[in-house]
Amino acid sequence: MNVLTRRHFLQGAGGLFLGTAGLGSYAFALEPGFRLELTSYHVAPPRWPQALRVRAAVLADIHACDPLMSAARVRRIAELANRLQPDIVFLLGDFNAGHRYVTAPVYPEQWGEALSILRAPLGVYAILGNHDWWHGPLPGMPGDGGESVRKALRHANIAVLENDAIRIANNGRPFWVAGLADQLAYRAGPRRFEGIDDLSGTLAKVGDDAPVVLLAHEPFVFRRVPQEVSLTLCGHTHGGQVNLPLLTATYAEAQFGTRRIYGHIAEHGRQMIISAGLGTSILPVRFLCPPEVVDVQIGGAPATA
Repeated sequence: MNVLTRRHFLQGAGGLFLGTAGLGSYAFALEPGFRLELTSYHVAPPRWPQALRVRAAVLADIHACDPLMSAARVRRIAELANRLQPDIVFLLGDFNAGHRYVTAPVYPEQWGEALSILRAPLGVYAILGNHDWWHGPLPGMPGDGGESVRKALRHANIAVLENDAIRIANNGRPFWVAGLADQLAYRAGPRRFEGIDDLSGTLAKVGDDAPVVLLAHEPFVFRRVPQEVSLTLCGHTHGGQVNLPLLTATYAEAQFGTRRIYGHIAEHGRQMIISAGLGTSILPVRFLCPPEVVDVQIGGAPATA
């Protein structure tokens, strides 16, 4: 990920919003701090049995920090996820804050306690994101390779999957959940990163032909995901975070090599959903891209949220 390019884009967009008090207040306070959308998808991937119905609540990019993503707000988000009555819950990484424009950090034990109320009969599963690797609760605070994040998740009875896969059965019908380790875990130099992701090794742990759901923080891996994976779930992009006509699409093309940084994407028999996430990175700003909880139903007849 080209962090400098993203920083310049968001700082430029932030300057644009500050030019008018109304837009500035909305983009820097109301949308990121008070709005919360529920986005629902019903997908029927080619290799997913119609009789296997799984409803998943997906939370991505929490970026916990005061005041916009306090522990109390994280808890309210978890309560909303519970009200969906999902079969399973997926957390897609980046629990640590993504910028320094905060009033106080929210430590892993605080957001972990808030997430500990998540309930689903098939379990709650998480992966880590790049900010969980790069630093502590706030940028500039010492990191520990994500260990404090893992500890908080496990204390909340949330299973952490890093280059690992687990077989699950819903009403006797099996499927696999595979979690990929982060693709940008280490800074290797200016605008260069090294990941610890092992896609082939992770999928090698899938022991039969039951369908697979892949959790990957960054969507970059999708071009390498084989057709044996029924659905890939990702975060990281924040849906652009600032949605400006033409400019955001141009930025996405330069930054990610594609304009598809949000929503349901199907190509070459493969399917992916990218969440806009919940928190903010670089700047505490969102515009026409509100925080969202994602409700995904895989297989079966569509259900009403």
